[in-house]
Amino acid sequence: MTTAPRAVTALTRPSRLRPGDRVAVVAPSGPVAADRLETGVGILRGWGLEPVVAAHVLDVHPRIGHLAGTDEARARDLQEAWCDPSVSAVICARGGYGAQRIVDLLDWAAIRAAGPKVFVGYSDVTALHEAFAVRAGLVTLHGPMAATTTFLTDAPTQESLRATLFAPESVHTLGLPAARPLVPGRARGITLGGCVSLLAADLGTPHARPSARGGLLLLEDTGEEPYRLDRILTQLLRSGWLEGVAGIGLGSWAQCGPYEQVRAVLADRLGGFGVPVVEEMGFGHSPTALTMPLGVPAVLDAEAGALTLDVPALI
Repeated sequence: MTTAPRAVTALTRPSRLRPGDRVAVVAPSGPVAADRLETGVGILRGWGLEPVVAAHVLDVHPRIGHLAGTDEARARDLQEAWCDPSVSAVICARGGYGAQRIVDLLDWAAIRAAGPKVFVGYSDVTALHEAFAVRAGLVTLHGPMAATTTFLTDAPTQESLRATLFAPESVHTLGLPAARPLVPGRARGITLGGCVSLLAADLGTPHARPSARGGLLLLEDTGEEPYRLDRILTQLLRSGWLEGVAGIGLGSWAQCGPYEQVRAVLADRLGGFGVPVVEEMGFGHSPTALTMPLGVPAVLDAEAGALTLDVPALI
């Protein structure tokens, strides 16, 4: 007789940031544009933070051009930043691809020993969000990255992250005005999620999360055509990973094809669980990318198009 996987549980929240805190900028995935990095670091400095750029952020892998340096160098930058007691937060420079390649190169015992810190990123960084949740038990922030266009150009995106970092109690309800129910209802659970293709890619790997049971699952992606999204969601369905999910919030689907086609796939693959599903909430690869805490208890209200946190993302 098999038993259902244990439900998703709340995770340990890191401390909020304060002016003067040192924040490390790392590149766990794709190559970073120097001019964008400089602008993003300037924004962080303008918030009163002391940004420290890791040694290999501007590297490019000598043979594999879609990687920001070698796996070992990218992992070392993240490891050293996290284990530096003077660093209060680690912010990714960009996504792309490559985070999955370094997850098992990190010393998770040392990361746990270093204690909770703020970790920010999205897209490919989903692989690290999952690892920090499962292997370190920590809340992380699915939020904008230091060298990405959205962070550099969109004031609401910047303000969402700044408020979450410095005044997390002020960030209570999340969702853009465009958000609306794909499936009506209201549900309570623990937030998790990110880029759906990375969640599917994590299945079957060491230390992978066994299930989204009891979770409020936040999903988004970019560059995946409707048939590929169908394949990804069907894999999650067939694996049983989605069984028992409490509710689903949907972010952006940039460059995934006409939205009505994407929407039809989402409704077909996610609409049969009998749980609320909210679309166009405004996180991920969207013109405005709200910062969404992962690992905190919350309520998802489809009619209101909102995710309401029970507790602040940071303490």
